[in-house]
Amino acid sequence: MRLRPTPAVGSLVAGLLLTLGLATPAAAAGTDYAALGDSYSSGVGINSYDGTSGSCLRSPKAYPQLWANSHTVATFRFVACSGATTREVLNNQLGALNSGTDLVTISIGGNDAGFADVVTTCRLGSDSSCAGAVNTAKSYITNTLPGRLDETYRAIRSRAPGARVVVLGYPRLFELGSCGFGSISEYKRSLLNGGSDTMSGVISARAGAAGFSYVDVRSRFAGHGVCASSPWINGTTWPIVESYHPNASGHSAGYLPALSATTG
Repeated sequence: MRLRPTPAVGSLVAGLLLTLGLATPAAAAGTDYAALGDSYSSGVGINSYDGTSGSCLRSPKAYPQLWANSHTVATFRFVACSGATTREVLNNQLGALNSGTDLVTISIGGNDAGFADVVTTCRLGSDSSCAGAVNTAKSYITNTLPGRLDETYRAIRSRAPGARVVVLGYPRLFELGSCGFGSISEYKRSLLNGGSDTMSGVISARAGAAGFSYVDVRSRFAGHGVCASSPWINGTTWPIVESYHPNASGHSAGYLPALSATTG
């Protein structure tokens, strides 16, 4: 004879399954996550890259992958790419989004403002040329970048109308004080950090205007910039593309906990 469970027994079993996390497909559903952006999101600087990502230099130790590894994820689309600008996000990365996307992360804007050229000028040029390059970048950040960010954020919202969008900022690159022979002078380091502060203010304002969450990582990286005893950002390195980018610790101890503090 085959025993049939009573409704009471069925309810008890269902409750037990819920307690154990083994319940219905809905309870097991994960986050549909898309990671967009530039080299600070792709993981340039870690020196360990996914062989299929080519020149985008996406790393399995970058914060988007680390977040996906530590959360229940249904889909993970990692399209952040080295050198990306707002225009390249619009042209090449929005295909990762759809109406089912739950979470989007992005860092963008540094390449629009000529990040690499400004740092190179300050690394190799005079104090006055460094100041000129930083001021030119700050003018762009203040006057032109807001419109580029607004356009990019609108496009993200249009493609992923139900998603939570988290915009991650950039750290200050340098610690001040002694930095050893051959390093960038403290004056130039201060100028570059000031450029980072201008960038953070603009990105924060535009993310807020779009209704997105902004994650300011400057305080988390404080004490771990270039010239620190335990740096989370590379100085001048080879390959040169990895210079002045977060290393593996910058992603695991800097960006990842900052993102997780916002998303849970």
